[in-house]
Amino acid sequence: MDKKFLLGLYETMFRIRTFEEEVKKQFEDGNIPGFIHLGSGQEAVSAGACAAIKPDDNIGSTHRGHANLIAKGGRTDRMMAELFARETGSCKGRGGCLHITDMSVGSLGANGIVAAGIIVANGAALSAKLQHNNKVVLTFFGDGATNQGKFHEAMNLASLWALPNVFICENNLYGEATPLAKHMKIKDIAVRAKAYDMPGVVVDGQDVLAVFDAVTEAVKRAREGKGPTLIEAKTYRFHGHHIGDPETYRTKEEVEEWMEKRDPIKLFKAKLLKEFKVNASDIDSIDKKILKEIEDAVKFAAQSPTPDPSNLTENVYA
Repeated sequence: MDKKFLLGLYETMFRIRTFEEEVKKQFEDGNIPGFIHLGSGQEAVSAGACAAIKPDDNIGSTHRGHANLIAKGGRTDRMMAELFARETGSCKGRGGCLHITDMSVGSLGANGIVAAGIIVANGAALSAKLQHNNKVVLTFFGDGATNQGKFHEAMNLASLWALPNVFICENNLYGEATPLAKHMKIKDIAVRAKAYDMPGVVVDGQDVLAVFDAVTEAVKRAREGKGPTLIEAKTYRFHGHHIGDPETYRTKEEVEEWMEKRDPIKLFKAKLLKEFKVNASDIDSIDKKILKEIEDAVKFAAQSPTPDPSNLTENVYA
């Protein structure tokens, strides 16, 4: 892994974190409507996974999809404008957080219905197989989605038809407000892959290189026509299920411990400096560039026009 690639991973994670924290601020200041689901703490999953695929591959996402889209190449100015409900947004202000999409970078969109994005991604994977275009689809979803019938139907069909779909479970230990142990008996979600005769892999979701390696192997398998893989990335969200969540289901001490000891950005930065001998000045330059980028994204969003009601029915049907 060369220096440019490693710094690129760091840049993606820092871009996601900076974007999410600014979104939180803008929402609390009253500039963003609707519900907002932040992915701070889970950056390594999106960054590592999307680094393992090609620009013309697709991803399917969830209600917590900002990180997935940024890692796939989504522009932060258009994303911020979308959350501001402005005409310059990636969905012209119609999608918001729960349905933010940008097909120009291969994103099939976030989805407000738990596990529904998995079905959409399966369709894209079937399309890729029928067209013989060698594309692969990454499907992101949470631990709670794996208890849905849609998840099991998709897994079964993907296995049966050997679809080029890589299922990535971002297991942040809570299905909304329900701890993992209270909504499933098993310890590792990856064991569910066995029922569908596909590989099931558990990976440290706070280690961006571990995620990259696991997804790279799964993508290689998919491109070779060997079918899907289920990857369970154990991770943690630093904020509530949505902004305003009282978080009565977990302790402040638990959250603080994860933020202090298991922050994926801190862990990777330390590894870059110690193991890969990256200069601190290179990291500082990235930080400054991203901070300016997100500052400009807010200005772009705030100065953009609101949608014209007369265009309400445009871009609804194909």
